[in-house]
Amino acid sequence: MSAAQAAILLILLAALVLFFVGRWRYDLVAFGALIAGVLAGVVPAADAFLGFGHPAVVTVAMVLVISRALAHSGALDPLARRIAPLAARPALHVTALGLVAMALSAFMNNVGALALLMPVALRTSAKAGRSPAVVLMPLAFAAILGGLITQIGTPPNIIIASVRAGVAGEPFRIFDFAPVGLAVAIAGVLFVTLVGWRLIPHRGRRAKGALADAFDIGGYVTEVRVPEGSKLEGEDLRVIEREVGEGEVFVLGLVRGERRLLGRVRFEPIRAGDVLILEANPEDLDALLKRTGLELVGDEKVTAETLRSDEIQLIEAVVAPDSPLEGQSPLGLRLRTRFGVNLLAIARQGRRVGARLRNVRFRAGDVLLLQGEEEALAELASGSGLLPLAERGVRVGASRRATVPALVFAGALALTALGLLPVAVAFSAAVALMALLRVVPPRVFYQAIDWPVIVLLGSMIPLGGALESTGATAVIARTILAGAGEVPPAMMIGGLMIATMALTDVMNNAATAVVMAPIGVDLAAALGVSPDPFLMAVAVGASCAFLTPIGHQNNTLVMGPGGYRFGDYWRMGLPLDGLVVAVAVPMILWVWPL
Repeated sequence: MSAAQAAILLILLAALVLFFVGRWRYDLVAFGALIAGVLAGVVPAADAFLGFGHPAVVTVAMVLVISRALAHSGALDPLARRIAPLAARPALHVTALGLVAMALSAFMNNVGALALLMPVALRTSAKAGRSPAVVLMPLAFAAILGGLITQIGTPPNIIIASVRAGVAGEPFRIFDFAPVGLAVAIAGVLFVTLVGWRLIPHRGRRAKGALADAFDIGGYVTEVRVPEGSKLEGEDLRVIEREVGEGEVFVLGLVRGERRLLGRVRFEPIRAGDVLILEANPEDLDALLKRTGLELVGDEKVTAETLRSDEIQLIEAVVAPDSPLEGQSPLGLRLRTRFGVNLLAIARQGRRVGARLRNVRFRAGDVLLLQGEEEALAELASGSGLLPLAERGVRVGASRRATVPALVFAGALALTALGLLPVAVAFSAAVALMALLRVVPPRVFYQAIDWPVIVLLGSMIPLGGALESTGATAVIARTILAGAGEVPPAMMIGGLMIATMALTDVMNNAATAVVMAPIGVDLAAALGVSPDPFLMAVAVGASCAFLTPIGHQNNTLVMGPGGYRFGDYWRMGLPLDGLVVAVAVPMILWVWPL
């Protein structure tokens, strides 16, 4: 093994370990690995940033933008709403959600498909009196499986298509993935919707009403009255938060006579007889009452309706993976002063976080209960990677505008399917046309791009090239073949798929495809067979992350709302992985013979 081969393998091994540990974001790890590759001399300095202009990276970005435009325009809302009448029977409910998710994620980002359907799943589950745990994990898995069907359904397929272009002179076309992907997706969706959801442990007892229990505001939101002669009279409400409450008591609103004031009331002067709506832990509230002489109002608990008005809303929203909120605290973000939004509660894995909220650091999958004006909540959600767990209201004129992005997208698909334009060019043209027609606000296009994924891909593509150019993939392939002995190529394809599945459960699926695709190509070359079945095996394996909540963004997003634990995923995911291999390997060998 040469020094260059050893260097690139050590860099990638270190990156893999850091991906698994998860202390630093994967885009930072990938970019650091790229710089290390340049310093080690395995990535030419002149080529270091060519990955950011790679067609696969451009295609991923454009697919994300188009997916957001379709969802934002309401083009897919009628399809989602048709699920509601099917919620009476659990198997039918889960199957309907799963099939719709599969169909949508074949043509849009699978995280976007989940984000569109998750509020529908939660609302219909609540109406049917059913635990959200029954539907959310099958929904997440179905959306992942749907991405296997087309080249644009998931980033690994886009990467595999570009690798094939370098090997065979032309990429896989947009529907080349469909014969294998559709068979796997249908088999997988039928399994998770008819059998898999029954394997989730304690789904009824543990998860039912998990968010409702976590967000029972009666335990920490209280009404107190200002008595006559109070020393607080004439002061504004900030004095309670800053001085008397010492930063641990928050004013959510006040009731003055027949008027109920919510939201931005911190500058209101305090008057005798005012009823203040406060958020505080019991010990902090007790200390406040002793210091100020404020009086508790009766024994009735404050309900969510107390905190709503025509102008002020309550929403539940989940922190998406790679959200800017991750690792931040409400105090550091200044949610109240910057956005005018109150954080009322945090649920983590279905349980309310009991610590003082202002110092809690957000994690992906956390579900937040927020109060504020509708525009302020929308601004916070759109700019902070929050996915509201409620359906959008009906928008006047949305149906007319919804047809435009759908038609533009269909045109781009047609140009690609007919071979008239490469995918990256066709989809870039579609995004440009949508922007010119202003079917959605321009800011949506920039917010839609998952920049950490773009940095990850732009960094990993040159490293994957170095893995190939240094001959390291050939060394790996020879080592595998020496250890496998006389194993038939068909079994080698199955082994490659299983190894890719194992890697993608702890590493981003796009990075997994970048690393494993060159190994598959060199295995095929060493065996003297076509690389196509090996590349297809990597494509399927890289997208099948079902064993952990960290393997795919979809898994992370449903963990909190579904009340799942880390170990719940493999119970449905492990047999699903086995089914995928059993269906995919014969289909690959039939459609893409050796």
